Parts: sequence; structure tokens; C-alpha cells
Amino acid sequence: MTYINNHIMKKQPKTSRRSFLKGASLITAGFVASPLLSSAQTNLPKKEDNSIYLIGPQEGYSPHIGALLSTMTMMRKWVINTVNDLTVEQLDFQIDEKSNAVGAMLLHLAATERYYQLNTFDNLDWGTWDNAIKEKWDVASGLGEKGREEIKGHDVSYYLAKLEEVRKVTEKEFAKRDDDWLMKAEPFFEGKQTNNYCKWFHVCEHESNHRGQMKFILKRLPS
Repeated sequence: MTYINNHIMKKQPKTSRRSFLKGASLITAGFVASPLLSSAQTNLPKKEDNSIYLIGPQEGYSPHIGALLSTMTMMRKWVINTVNDLTVEQLDFQIDEKSNAVGAMLLHLAATERYYQLNTFDNLDWGTWDNAIKEKWDVASGLGEKGREEIKGHDVSYYLAKLEEVRKVTEKEFAKRDDDWLMKAEPFFEGKQTNNYCKWFHVCEHESNHRGQMKFILKRLPS
């Protein structure tokens, strides 16, 4: 559970983003779909309108899952835009011997999403997945010295393909589930009750955190 202990969720401030979450009712597991979210299902974005800034319910998903996925999609696009034009040398650049390269952080994001898939979709306790999966993803998940030694020499298309690979699984699995599943909770962060919504929000904010680190590094690339 080392990874979990290093990624403790903080209480989020209340927001009124277009108030589409107002009026949600509390149930034992968390929030259920509000009337506003339900009514929004009749005015979903058209497939041809692929604006990343249409946050809310999405066609093919339950209301809260669609809203969550739209947020994740926006954040992923921002990450891609940050790194899309980087060279291999820039992706491998480290500020010092303790820092992580941008390329390594991109693979770390893919590993993080993969492990939350296993935990929430396959109901596996953290770290109990088989060795083949660990061999593929553990170095990227943990980063550190091994990550600095092993994750290098790839162009940006390699990392973006890994991110796309895991995201397609997330989208497919989200479509199979409903908001009751999203609110399902178990002891997780700090041993406290944590629902699937919180876990997947963490996947999103985790990308935001590392995007900030990437931007910090890119401003310090050698001329």
C-alpha cells in the first residue's frame, strides 16, 4: 500500500460548476445522480462536437461516469498538448539525479491508470495482480532510481500509445457500469471509506499534478 499512502486524497472544496451537481441526494455510498444530471442526458454533446470543454454527462455512459470521463478527457488532452512536440532528448532530460524525466512520468500515468483499472474493475486488492502485470508496469508505477535507469530512449509516440492503450480500456469498462458502481466504497485512502468516484478522480488529479511537474522541467530544458 506504499503507493496509496503517498497519494492521500484531500477534501475537495464545494463548487458550483454550472450547478449541474446541485441537488444530489446523499445515500449510504455517496451521491446518486441528481435531477439536473438526469435531465442533462436529453441534451448530450453530439459525437461530431468533440470539444474537450463540454464537461458533463456523455453519450453511452451513466450521468456521473460521463461527467467524470469528460473531466479525465480534458486533462489527458492538456497532458498531450504539453508533450506532443518533445524530442527523445527532451523526454529523457533530468534536472538532477533525483528527478524524473517527462517520458518516465508519462509512462507512470499509464501505469497508474492500469492499476486503478485492476483495483476497481477487477476488484483486486492493491498489488495483488499477477507477476506479468507487475513486470510490465511496476517500474513505471514506482519511478525512482529504476525508473531513471530503465525508462528512456523512447519517442513521444511510444508514451502516447501507452496512455491511449489504457484509456481505451477505461472507456470500455466505464460504459459497462452505472453510478451505483461509481459510488461503491471500501477502505482505501488512509484506511478510510473511499468510493470508486474518488479513486478515479484521483487518477485525473494525478495527471494534473504531474503535468505541473512536466511544465516545470520543460522551462528548464537546455537551450
